Amino acid sequence: MSTEDSALYVERVNVSFGGLRALNDVYLEIGKNEVVGLIGPNGAGKTTLFNALCGLVTPDSGDFYLHGKKSEFPKPFELVDLGIARTLQGVGLFGDLTVLENVMVGAQHLSKAGLISAAFGRNRKDEGKIRDKARVALERVFAGGIAHRRADTLSYPDTKRVAIARALVSEPTILMLDEPAGGLGSQDIEWMNSLIKNLSVDMSVLLVEHHMDVVMSVCSKLYVLNFGEVIASGDAEKVRRDPAVMAAYLGTDSNHVA
Repeated sequence: MSTEDSALYVERVNVSFGGLRALNDVYLEIGKNEVVGLIGPNGAGKTTLFNALCGLVTPDSGDFYLHGKKSEFPKPFELVDLGIARTLQGVGLFGDLTVLENVMVGAQHLSKAGLISAAFGRNRKDEGKIRDKARVALERVFAGGIAHRRADTLSYPDTKRVAIARALVSEPTILMLDEPAGGLGSQDIEWMNSLIKNLSVDMSVLLVEHHMDVVMSVCSKLYVLNFGEVIASGDAEKVRRDPAVMAAYLGTDSNHVA
């Protein structure tokens, strides 16, 4: 796959925190409408790479290509215009806002004026358009019926749905999911798998996930990090059989290995 055919491609990504090298010459490629998994033991560098891709960490060096065009690594406020959206591992909803209001926030450029003012400090016409997009995003994750509930009244699986809807409202071409199945029961995990597959019809998806059954179910390609380096990449079965991957996960529960 060439960079022109990729939704996102990065190479030679290096990140250091003080004297610690967190990422060392990391590479990753996501094809258009492809679901890619990023896995590895705790502390392998997955979150650091995720944060570098969405501007929360500035790499020491590396090349960043978006839809075949080389550019600088993005800043957080640029993500919406670049068509990149991500969820947070801890969901990150605002408990005193309604579900609909939480999702509307995802369409905004967050400014120094504050999150809420950035979300609602617009004219009524703009706010109406964002509200309509938020409703569509909620319907897409089958959460339209809870739009007017306060976020702090939701069950944990419902907060996961709302968090994904908030990422979808900006109509991204690349969706980054941080442990989407974390904390879910088996029935909700099955629903999440189906949702991710359905979303890939319209966008590329990169996910960090600890549940290997999820990764094996939805991902066409995996990258395995260990000690800040890519130790294996390829289709799920190839990666599963890789000796370096098995060594990295030695003694780890096979259903919870990422």
